[in-house]
Amino acid sequence: MTLENTIIYTKEELIARFHEIAQSGWIPNARPGNHGGIGNTLEDLLGIEENNLPIPNAAEWELKSQRLKTSALTTLFHTEPSPRAIRFVPQVFLHSYGWPHKNAGVKYPENEMSFRQTINGNSRSDRGFKVVLDREQSKVLISFDSNHVSDKHIDWLKTVNNRIGLNELDPQPYWGFDDLFHKAGTKLHNCFFVKADMKKENGQEYFYYENIFMLKGLDLEKFISGLEKGNILVDFDARTGHNHGTKFRMRQNCLPMMYECTTTII
Repeated sequence: MTLENTIIYTKEELIARFHEIAQSGWIPNARPGNHGGIGNTLEDLLGIEENNLPIPNAAEWELKSQRLKTSALTTLFHTEPSPRAIRFVPQVFLHSYGWPHKNAGVKYPENEMSFRQTINGNSRSDRGFKVVLDREQSKVLISFDSNHVSDKHIDWLKTVNNRIGLNELDPQPYWGFDDLFHKAGTKLHNCFFVKADMKKENGQEYFYYENIFMLKGLDLEKFISGLEKGNILVDFDARTGHNHGTKFRMRQNCLPMMYECTTTII
């Protein structure tokens, strides 16, 4: 899309356009096979570039979308933990805590290792990992406790013991509250949160844009509380040949809880 034909909306015009789209009923998926089809189709209907809501004289706005009737997590943003110089995910997690990749020797080399964990602050994973908040030092840390490793991973735990031992991570990877909130704020300070139902007929997907919320003023304490309660999760996804990046992800319907002001548009 060129600058000449970029559509500029006021918030009022954008809200009116949302109402028009919702009243249109079931709309064909404009990007078949794309996991971001709900958001991409909506962007096409609005005539805007991906994740760019051109609203003048206002703070940046983000467009986030989610399917109704799903337990899938919403990805908020990507950011690697500190200390950055260590390159913690590939150099520590993958090297010292990884396990053989399920496609090792098939799709990947025989020595391909994997480290995939989606962890939260409410309970430990079956491999003993958890998100821990240190409010005194204003840090979100990752913790490991071998006592919480499931019996089904006992052979893996023995390899961890041989590689690095079974103590707490030292140093512990972390994100500072302010740095994390700045990262979240650049993507999510203000956003329109769209939820759509989906159906499939004759092999074609259709979306019905059922709920739209205007979210203003991402709140640091609410964001940190979301991590503490397990509504926001940290997702590690690395293998020997590639680190897919560390993601902060959110459970279904929890995004409005992170804001100072939530307005229901539809």
